[in-house]
Amino acid sequence: MDWKAELSTIKAEMADYATKQSATQKGFGALHGASLAEGVLSTKQKELISLAIGIAKQCSYCIGLHVQACIAAGATRAEIEETVNVSVLMGGGPAMMYGMKTLEAYDQLVG
Repeated sequence: MDWKAELSTIKAEMADYATKQSATQKGFGALHGASLAEGVLSTKQKELISLAIGIAKQCSYCIGLHVQACIAAGATRAEIEETVNVSVLMGGGPAMMYGMKTLEAYDQLVG
């Protein structure tokens, strides 16, 4: 999978949706920003949690977007790997397969 192309596609689709459904997009954007803001947990920790949920829920776009956000927040490959481990614990075999997609995404997006 070409993660940069996938992220470009979903970001374009989200931008189009935002122009047509601005109230919903603004509301979701506000929730997103408030939920991931620094607090007792760091933004990096919150992004790793979001990534784990994306893996467990088998959402490829969520994985790509949150891997990108994890990288921006300073997460290392080792932290991503441990996040995959927890996701596999909670999601079993399917999470393992999406965990492999996650590591592929990290490797493609880190550079």
